[in-house]
Order: sequence, then C-alpha cells, then structure tokens
Amino acid sequence: MSEVMEREEQLTPELEPQTEPEKSSLKQKWKNMPRKKRRRLIRWIIILAILAAAGLMLYKIFGGSGGKTETEIMTAEVQYGSITATVEGSGMTRAKNSEAITITTAGTMSEVFVTEGQQVTAGDPLFTVDSPAARTAVDKARADVAGYEKQLSALQKDIAGLNLTAPHAGKIMLGEDAPKLNPGEEISKGTVVAQLNDDTKMRLEQYYSYAYAGDLYVGQKVEVSVPTLMTTISGTVEAVHMVSRITPEGSKLFSAEILVDNEGALTAEMVASATVTVDGETVYPYEPGKLEYYRTTDLKSTVNGTILVNNLVDYLQVSAGQVLVQIDGESSENEMFNIQQSLETAQEELEKAEKNLANCSAVAPIDGTVIGLTLQPGDEINTQNPIVTISDTSTLTVSATVDERNISYVKAGMMVDLNQWDTLATGTVESVSLSSTVNNGVATYPMTITADNYEGTLQVNSSINYTLIASQNDNCLVLPLQAVRTVTMEDGSMATVVYVQGDRPDNAIEVPFVEEEIPEGYWAVPVEIGIQDNYNVEIKSGVEEGTVVFTQMQSASTWG
Repeated sequence: MSEVMEREEQLTPELEPQTEPEKSSLKQKWKNMPRKKRRRLIRWIIILAILAAAGLMLYKIFGGSGGKTETEIMTAEVQYGSITATVEGSGMTRAKNSEAITITTAGTMSEVFVTEGQQVTAGDPLFTVDSPAARTAVDKARADVAGYEKQLSALQKDIAGLNLTAPHAGKIMLGEDAPKLNPGEEISKGTVVAQLNDDTKMRLEQYYSYAYAGDLYVGQKVEVSVPTLMTTISGTVEAVHMVSRITPEGSKLFSAEILVDNEGALTAEMVASATVTVDGETVYPYEPGKLEYYRTTDLKSTVNGTILVNNLVDYLQVSAGQVLVQIDGESSENEMFNIQQSLETAQEELEKAEKNLANCSAVAPIDGTVIGLTLQPGDEINTQNPIVTISDTSTLTVSATVDERNISYVKAGMMVDLNQWDTLATGTVESVSLSSTVNNGVATYPMTITADNYEGTLQVNSSINYTLIASQNDNCLVLPLQAVRTVTMEDGSMATVVYVQGDRPDNAIEVPFVEEEIPEGYWAVPVEIGIQDNYNVEIKSGVEEGTVVFTQMQSASTWG
C-alpha cells in the first residue's frame, strides 16, 4: 500500500497544470478522488506507457530507418566423399505358386475333406461334386473332336488327289464319255476322268463239276486255251469258291479263278477255257469264259479345282504312282484349314471339359495352403468363382514398379530389403520389364521381386515396402543437390551446369535463359553427374576438388 501511495505522489505533479491556480485545483481534486479510482487511473497510465514502448520497437524493426534486409550468397565446395543411391517403393505380395480350382458346370457339393487355412500336399483329396452336366460336356466334346478328326482325315486324302496319280500299273482307257480336261478348266470333286485297267495279268472265271471238288486248289497249274490266238497259255488257280451253281441238266458246279500272265497279246472279253489234269485225267470246265483285266479302277477327282496339267492319253501304259492330272485345289485347302481350326477349338474344349470333370473329384495340385473354401456338403456350385485356391506361400513375389529416373540402375539379381508393417525380410529382383506405363507424365516400369517365406511371417495379398541400393561410390566428387542446375541452351538442348566462383574457367559456357539471379563472379560450367541420394549428387567431370560453386541466395534482416 505504501508503494502505491509513493507512486501516487510521484504521479501527482505530472497531472498538475503549469499555473498555480490550476495546479492547486488539480492537486485538490486528486486528493479528493477515491483511492480505488486513483489506482485504476494509475494502472491505465502504466499500460499506455508499455504499449507506446512496444510500438516504437516494432517501428524500428519493420519500418524504421534503422532496420535493413541483406542477401547472403551461399556456396559449397567440391570435395571427395561417398554416396549411395537407393530406390524405394511399395508393391503387393502374391504367392509365387498358386492354383485355383473351378467347376464350370452346375453341380452340388457332395463331400469336403479340408478346411480353410489347412496345409495340404499335392494329391490330397479336397472335395467331390455331383455334376451330371460335367459328364455330358465331356461326352459331347469327345464326339466333336472325333467328328472333326474324321473330316480332316477324309479331306487330307482328298487333297492328296491334287496330284491325281495311278494307284497301280495299267493301261489308261478314256472311253467315249471321258471329259475333256483342258488346263484352266474347272473340275468337280467325284468326276471320273478315266479308267485304269491292270492288264499285266488276266483273270478267268471257270465252273467245274462237284465231282472234282477237292481236286482243284490254290496255286495249282492249269492250261488256258485262247481260241482267238490259237494258243495255250499256262495259268494258276488263284481262288476256289465252293458255290452251288445248278445247270439246266441238273449238275452242281463250283467256281475257280484263274490268273494268266499277259505278255501283251491278251485283252478283255477274249473267250478262254482252263483245263487241269487230275490223276492223268483232263478236267474240262462246264463252259468257256471270258478274260477280264486283273484290276480295274475308276480315276476320280477328289477335290474341286482348276486343271493345271493333264497327262491322260487313251491306251497309255502307266506305272504305279505316275502323275496323271494336276489340280489347283485352293478351295479345298481353305476348307482343310477351317476344319483344322475347328478341331483345335474342339480339342481345347475337350481339355477344359475333362479338367472340369476331374475337378469334380478335386485333389490338391500343389503343396500349399487352402484358401477361400467356404462351401459345405449340399451347397450349389457357383460356376463364376473358384471353389478353392491352393497357394504355396513358402515363396512370395512382390509386384512393384520403378520410375524412369531409377530404371537404369535396377537389374535382375539385386538384393532388396522388404518391410511389411515392421516385419523385415530380404528379397531378390527377379525381373524388370522394358514396357512402361505413363501416369501424370512419369513413366514407370513393372518389377517382380521374389522372397522366401518359409516361416510365414509375410502376409500374402498385402502391401509391402521395398528398398534397394541402386548404386554406390565410396570415393567420388560430390556436391549438394542445390548446386546443380539444368538449363536450356539456344538450340533447345538441355545442359547440366554448376556456377563456379572466381575467374572465368576455360570450360565456361554462356547460358541464354537464366530463370534465377546468379551473383557476379560466378560462371556456368557444364558437368557430368552420376548417382545421387536425397542430399548430394556425384560429379563425374567438369570441376575439380576444392572448386567453390554457388548454391543459392539467402535473405536476412539486420539493424543499422
């Protein structure tokens, strides 16, 4: 209280006016003022004094003639050091080996032998499904494949006829109705172009009495008489047929086929008789017969096409395999191509149907963990989704990306540090794709990382972070990143430079477009940079150790 009274008396003269009457009057008012009101007035006077002092200080700092702002040139010195470039990113983990089992036809779950999360080995039974539709699909697919195979086989035989060849030796006979096959003319499949008669041997059918049954046998020699030629030729019994031909006289006859070698004088329709000697007795046939060609074949076109070459000549003697007609069968070749395509599709469908049927009695295709099995016996199958997946999580793959700035550093075989929610692991770069995807102007490249997960510490189908050392140099020239700039030259090309302090170097260049203030006495020098980390960059060439370079301008306020 005494301190307040002292301050009251000290302040009293300041409130008094200069003239005596006024001073006396003010002093009297002050003394008559209640003490509480005098304290409040003193308190306001002190607050106003403090505010005035603070305002004066702010004025001096920000607006007064005594304060000023200075700009400081920041530099760095080229020096030897170590630098490590790392590549960081994230990706998704996947089981490296995983097999999904799907039923593509309707069915009902019959039995379930495993549970979600269970470890299984290849061959362990998983479940059975009752699906009549799956069995029907297999039967249909097999029938389709067999049908196309049959069509293809037949067409292949037909197309072999593009070069119509003689199936055996013989003589060509065109006949009166033979078509004229001029090159360039069309020919239809099934057209008979000629007859090929094998006259190297002649066939003769003879009938003998049953009284000689057993006396004629295959391979037996006979004498064949040809009245037209007034000669007898040796023949051989080729076959004996114990038929029952009854003559008008009531005799019962059997037949024998006789073959006679033809040296060129024999032809079809010649009358001939074959006699055979049995126990010194000559056995005659019931009646003479007529010689026939040993073999007769109609030569037919097996394809639709255009005649290219015609070698058919009436009565021409040809050998087996000789080309008689050449045909361009483009349409048939197209047809065969279409059938082959249909066959391949049918085979694929059969493979799918058989796999689907096999999945109805599913076994584990690989060692792994059962994932996604929620069905119970009696449940209907959803053909849109896999019933169960077996995943081998002992080895994981990480699907990640690398941006264009770091892609040149990343190579297959590099070691990678992995971190999944503070669970650490080590992986290896398995592959890096050369095909990029551009988003927001930045190209990224897919990368695959593999990692062992025998203990199951890493989660599958989850995100994971990766870090790898792209490059490392323990003894190289380095500078802060702020010291290196990319500038545009007059020809539009880009250059990497640093601004060197001192006299103009011999390798200094003029930069036409400068987008920032460069202090006097600093010269643009091109440099070759290497790897970089978050703070420094490797300088491969352009400047030497100890060179001082400009980094940035820094502003600061001072008192004058």
